[in-house]
Amino acid sequence: MKDFVYVSQPQRVVFGAGSLKHLAREIEALGARRALVLCTPEQRASAAQVADMLGQRAAGIFDRAVMHVPIETAREARAEAQRLGADCAVAIGGGSTTGLGKAIALDSGLPILAIPTTYAGSEMTTIYGITEGGQKKTGRDPRVLPRTVIYDPLLTLSLPVGLSITSGINAMAHAAECLYAVDGNPIMDLQSEEGIAALGKALPLIHQDPSNLEARSLALYGAWLCGQALANAGMALHHKLCHTLGGSFNLPHAETHTIILPHALAYNAPAIPDALARMARALNCQARGLTVPQAIYDLARDHGAPVALKDLGLSEPDLLKALDIALQNQYPNPRPLEKAPLRDLLYNAWHGVRS
Repeated sequence: MKDFVYVSQPQRVVFGAGSLKHLAREIEALGARRALVLCTPEQRASAAQVADMLGQRAAGIFDRAVMHVPIETAREARAEAQRLGADCAVAIGGGSTTGLGKAIALDSGLPILAIPTTYAGSEMTTIYGITEGGQKKTGRDPRVLPRTVIYDPLLTLSLPVGLSITSGINAMAHAAECLYAVDGNPIMDLQSEEGIAALGKALPLIHQDPSNLEARSLALYGAWLCGQALANAGMALHHKLCHTLGGSFNLPHAETHTIILPHALAYNAPAIPDALARMARALNCQARGLTVPQAIYDLARDHGAPVALKDLGLSEPDLLKALDIALQNQYPNPRPLEKAPLRDLLYNAWHGVRS
């Protein structure tokens, strides 16, 4: 067995259908008195429900969370938290809202309580991302880790099927890269394989019946495991490409991860046989006669998710710009980053070619 370092994150998780009812108890456990509720404009109603549940403990609502956390939005939210005298923040929504909460915590140290309504997994990590000057910069800091996470599968029933699929495959990407991360460990390997398996089972069931609460619970469980895996291991080529495409070209986060993942795995395949064996087992690839990249591509294609970058509005000339940016400040990767093969990867992803 290889040597490894494992860091246990100081975090409380409350999981189960209807667990939102424990919100006031969890805020009290944090020792907080005035919570700023964060959301996107589309989730204002959910944020209002949370504020109503908090009553006098609700300091207000900031409903301007957007993808990739522009630094201007982060500054506005920090100023609003200070103006209202908030001593914690409640982030309800997906990765955009959790990311905004992290941006507040990074400078202020305010404790964050996250209520995920997608399968993004950001709530499990110390990773933050802020976009400034057209480039998304990421980092790790223990201050941004949400202190408490409430996972209530009932809140995901309204998540549209298409976004459920892309959000779930985005979560799979976290676990996939953990399986070949330079700082991976056997604990994360177990969580990653279990998380990918749970999502692989849940997503087709959600596509078949979006009201299937057991499938929603299984998907949220898988997303939790995948996010926790990412919290304890570094990122590689897949995340570098997605951060580039999202931060520099404003492509939607989950959809971009969905499209890139099979191509990044195909690129790395010669260097990651053990990781692919775990993923193949999780996705039952042998019985289906598929490679892992094919299985993930088919999961997206067969359940209505996009498989081509051109369908997200990225122009073909932008591929070379993305390539140049991705080759800067490279993330550690099991296969060296070579310009010509990476160019082919991006063109295949742009056209939607099945690997």
